[in-house]
Amino acid sequence: MQLRLATYNISSCIGADRRFNPARTASVLRSLDADVIALQEVEHQSVNGQDLLDYLAGETGLVAIPGPIFLRKTFHYGNALLTRAKLLQVQRYDLSASWREPRGAIDVDLKWRGQKIRVVATHLGLTIRERKLQIQQLLSLGLTPDEGRTVLMGDFNEWWPWSRALRWLCSAFGQFPAPASFPARYPLLALDRIWLHGHRRLLALEVEASSLTRVASDHLPVKAVVEW
Repeated sequence: MQLRLATYNISSCIGADRRFNPARTASVLRSLDADVIALQEVEHQSVNGQDLLDYLAGETGLVAIPGPIFLRKTFHYGNALLTRAKLLQVQRYDLSASWREPRGAIDVDLKWRGQKIRVVATHLGLTIRERKLQIQQLLSLGLTPDEGRTVLMGDFNEWWPWSRALRWLCSAFGQFPAPASFPARYPLLALDRIWLHGHRRLLALEVEASSLTRVASDHLPVKAVVEW
């Protein structure tokens, strides 16, 4: 049983040219051809009379699962999932540190080809202190049970390869490839990552680097093909 995964910080659909271009972002998402996509920096504004996330879901043919972390009367902003798998259950967690901007995670159970797979998508903070707290919160959710299948992915904002926070994740999940995904035009830092538990084989894990992805956002998408 194979599953195609991707994580992508879409930067509110604002590209390197500073233009808001959701059609361009939708083209990137279609090119990924993924069964589950974690999105970060989804700004909930109107596109042709639709909410941005609904527009991206319609353009890709995937089901949208919102996970906003800013909730204001006129402004929603945060995480989301797009998937072609059946949704069984969804929970949303507040990972915010009180002294920093809000952060959160989406935790879903999906049914894919008769099997249950847990997917957790997140976008962590910009400071070392808050990332440590957020990763401790994530690991406290019991992401690596003996018989479970889990995907943890998103923008971890962790650029130091030997950080304590990454060591905690490696201790729980094991080592996984971490291709550089930021900045998109000249990627140097592995901010966007995919972690797996309970899989049989990792068939591929790489960035999607093309002329389109280098301009559509300041992050490159990271994609993986997994055999369970």
